[in-house]
Amino acid sequence: MPTLHVISHSPFGDERLDSCLRLLGNDDALLLCGDAVYALRVGSDTLRQLQAAGLEQRLFALDEDLQARAITSELAKAVDYPAFVALTLHHDKVNSWL
Repeated sequence: MPTLHVISHSPFGDERLDSCLRLLGNDDALLLCGDAVYALRVGSDTLRQLQAAGLEQRLFALDEDLQARAITSELAKAVDYPAFVALTLHHDKVNSWL
């Protein structure tokens, strides 16, 4: 049962991203939004974690938040709000890491 995990908090303030990556199943996807997109900053430990997690085709970032923070990423696929909704419909469950 694939789950879409949604993280919106900065990866530098707590352990949400670490916990999520430990629990991520092979069919699960991860969407970064809000301050969580800072995890994609070039040279950061969090970017190295995401690269090591093998999330090809399963890592997404809300485009509006990437643009607002001037972050670009080749690792995460940028999605708009309609694509975000489509992701929620594609997965059986959505887990927001509040």
